Amino acid sequence: MPTKDDSAPESLILELRSPSGESWGTVVAVSKKFSTGSVGFYANGKVANPKGGAKYQVGGNIILIGSKG
Repeated sequence: MPTKDDSAPESLILELRSPSGESWGTVVAVSKKFSTGSVGFYANGKVANPKGGAKYQVGGNIILIGSKG
């Protein structure tokens, strides 16, 4: 398993869509070294329901498998 990925970008753009394809918005995930030693990306932001505008907080981690090594 790789412990790092030199070809990974500095950030990713995550688009959240409903199953029918409606876009709820985008969130930027930036590269991060986590306190556990793993590497990957961290995202935090807000998106809105396109029908009515209710806002949602979004947070997530994208971890490179095997990077804790």
